[in-house]
Order: sequence, then structure tokens, then C-alpha cells
Amino acid sequence: MSGSEIITRRRKWNASEKSALLAEVAAAGGKVSVVARRHGMSESVLYNWRSARNAAAAAKPEPERVDFVPLGVFAGASAAGPAMLVPPKAEYSGLPHGGEASAGTIEIAWPNGARIHVDAYVNEAALSRVLRAMRRAT
Repeated sequence: MSGSEIITRRRKWNASEKSALLAEVAAAGGKVSVVARRHGMSESVLYNWRSARNAAAAAKPEPERVDFVPLGVFAGASAAGPAMLVPPKAEYSGLPHGGEASAGTIEIAWPNGARIHVDAYVNEAALSRVLRAMRRAT
């Protein structure tokens, strides 16, 4: 095809064909003209597909990041009772009072036996994410 030819045929491309052609453009070092010529199509079609794909990728929200704070370790269950949360070691400086239990501590017990202990210093946003994750897991 010469540069002065006009392409007049239309074709429907399915999603997998579009994806393959865009991958071919990427493999060709981003040279849209080479791929368009090879397949007898307008360069603008490939540019439009690539723009639409990039816009869709930019519109996707980032996955919610979950940060966990070590609050303690579960001790094994015994005949005396269910597993209990052992307070964290004192070397973890993220908790007030050297990791000791303090007034205002809350225990959240789930029907499956899981327990969460927090105190007044808990980050509300982090606790909310943990509770949502626990709800989805049960």
C-alpha cells in the first residue's frame, strides 16, 4: 500500500483481536504505522484502541492497601478454655505502655472463635479494614 491509498473497508474486531494487535504494536516498539500497514487498517484505529485501553487502566481504582499491626499472638486452646490473645512483647514500641494491657482495651470476638483486641490508640481506618476483611473471611 502506498501512502496515498485510502482504506475504505470496515471490519469488526473482537476484544482478543484488539488485544493481539495492541500487543503487536508494543512488540514493534510502539510503531503503529508498521502494524497498521501489515493488517491493512488505519493507524487511527490502533491509536484509538490504545488510548481507550490506557484510559480504562487509569480509571481502575488501586486495590485497597491493608496494613497490619502486631497486636499479639494466640496461645493454644486447652481444656480450661478457648485460645486467648497473649499481649505483645514489650519491645514492640508501637503500642503505649510498653505493650501492657491498659484501661479501654476492647475485645472483638467472632462466631468462628477469632478474637481481636484493640485499645484506645487503635487507628480507626486500619481497624475498619481489618473488620471488613474478617467479615469477608467468615
